[in-house]
Amino acid sequence: MDIIDAALNINKTHEEDVLARLTTVWGESLDPEHVLEEYPRPQWKRGNYTILNGYWNYAITVSPEAPSSYDGRILVPFSPESMLSGVERQLQPGEYLWYERTLTVSPEEYRMLCTVNTVSQGGSRPAEYGPKRLLLHFGAVDQIAAVYLNGQKICSHTGGYLPFEADITAYIKEGGNSLSLRVQDFSDTSFHSRGKQTLKRGGMFYTAQSGIWQTVWTEWVPENYIRKLYLTPDYDKEEVNLRLITSCRRPMPVKISIYAEEQCIYQGSCRTADGNDRFFADMKVSELHPWTPETPFLYKLHIQYGEDSVESYFAMRCFTVEPDEKGIPRFCLNHKPYFLHGVLDQGYWPDGLYTAPSDDALIFDIRSMKELGFNMMRKHVKIESARWYYHCDRLGMIVWQDMVSGGDHYSLPLVCYFPTLFPALSGWVRDNDYRRFGRTDKTGRDEWTKECLDTVDHLYHFPSIAVWVPFNEGWGQFDAEKITEKIKKKDPTRPVDQASGWFDQKGGDFKSVHNYFRKLSVHPDARAFALSEYGGYACHIQGHSSVERIFGYRKFSDCQELTHAYHALTVHELCPLIRKGLSAAVYTQVSDVEEEVNGLLTYDRKICKIIK
Repeated sequence: MDIIDAALNINKTHEEDVLARLTTVWGESLDPEHVLEEYPRPQWKRGNYTILNGYWNYAITVSPEAPSSYDGRILVPFSPESMLSGVERQLQPGEYLWYERTLTVSPEEYRMLCTVNTVSQGGSRPAEYGPKRLLLHFGAVDQIAAVYLNGQKICSHTGGYLPFEADITAYIKEGGNSLSLRVQDFSDTSFHSRGKQTLKRGGMFYTAQSGIWQTVWTEWVPENYIRKLYLTPDYDKEEVNLRLITSCRRPMPVKISIYAEEQCIYQGSCRTADGNDRFFADMKVSELHPWTPETPFLYKLHIQYGEDSVESYFAMRCFTVEPDEKGIPRFCLNHKPYFLHGVLDQGYWPDGLYTAPSDDALIFDIRSMKELGFNMMRKHVKIESARWYYHCDRLGMIVWQDMVSGGDHYSLPLVCYFPTLFPALSGWVRDNDYRRFGRTDKTGRDEWTKECLDTVDHLYHFPSIAVWVPFNEGWGQFDAEKITEKIKKKDPTRPVDQASGWFDQKGGDFKSVHNYFRKLSVHPDARAFALSEYGGYACHIQGHSSVERIFGYRKFSDCQELTHAYHALTVHELCPLIRKGLSAAVYTQVSDVEEEVNGLLTYDRKICKIIK
């Protein structure tokens, strides 16, 4: 594809096209009575929980008032735009999406729940509780959600990618309880974070989705319980730091056990301090098993906090940027230069959109990329379900994690066409020009900054995450240097790729370049050099593509031709750059997505285009 033609068509929409109804093998075998039943938070697991996935009632209205009747059933947690939801309808910015189902509490559970359960006027909590509380969890709801129990609002949340929860102890009653949810989604008509979602899909932007798209579940906890868990490995000291945030300030007993291959290597007991809901402990790891993609060793951890029991895990590893013996800055794993052979991962599915149809589908993508020789996946402007990161941890796949892009309308000629044609000049553009980058609204900038830091907090635990990427190709970029400082303060243990692609503000730990149209090269810098996107070779597979039209950066007629070109690019252009200072390279991409057919796998994951 000619460089000018590609640039001018980078966001061209084709509303006349109807996407082919592609399905994955996991979607085809999906049992609606057993949808994504795995515990959704493996980094912090309890035993007494109930998955609420399955059929809910739904309605789409133009009024913020609860509907008098519902339109039908929707299969949660698939968004209404997806095939697997059974709805296949696009939620518009002026509409409301309502969910409803019954949440049943048995007499035995109700007696365990609380001794007094009368909610006073104004929704205040009861004065006295029993031995248990009931928490309601949402993995992710896109984009603005209000949650109601028995007609009373219990919480609200803004942001389509991060989890939230509510203690519903004060609002529950014995027997059937009506749980409902009201959702709005402004998609790309507002400044809210949206990633690649657009109401008018086309090119490298995809179908917008809305509503519940990650697992919903309830969880029983004791009156005094662990609210948040942080684990920080100190590879050099051979220690791991544990930090707990709890629900009470009274002294409570804490017992900690660490296991390596089922053998207990550490046990410790103590009590929390009076008047403090924080707990810290440094624990020696007597048997050091460094985590790498080749040997992804995980230690198991058990924490007993009063009556609360939590299972977790961690890995001993460190990610840094250090000079090699020639003084070239390199990405290092456990203080040794480690070349990151990466692949871009959009996290889209033809039948589930943002939601993988099963846990096995998540595993398939990771294992397929490992089999093709990749040791890193760049999760692109999306936050994945916790189980995806868990599988990266245990299977050995390093993750570069993007923040989710947002912002009002920004100038595509500036942020896409201009830097594609003249990449060297884009580094002179300052990102405090909020108008050009769609960031004039201070409320939007503040919301994104909070979500960025909340993302670091939410994903902090996962050992596989090596690098944070706040901005990609200028999409809603602003004040990158200040944002980098905030991320570094929040998490000093990981490097930051400040501005992936272009609009380099000269900060962070990487000089990060996208190159689809020119001969691959390295540009020496005081930071490590990353080719954070390249390739994008397109190959349309009849019967496995969403549309007949091809979007990509270079077209090939069949898998054999593509395979030959891919290996030539890798062997003759990419590999020689490693000795010249290339630290990381990210090939575009894991799979086709809608009309973008530059995946190594077809969109339905039924064909690997690279012939092994």
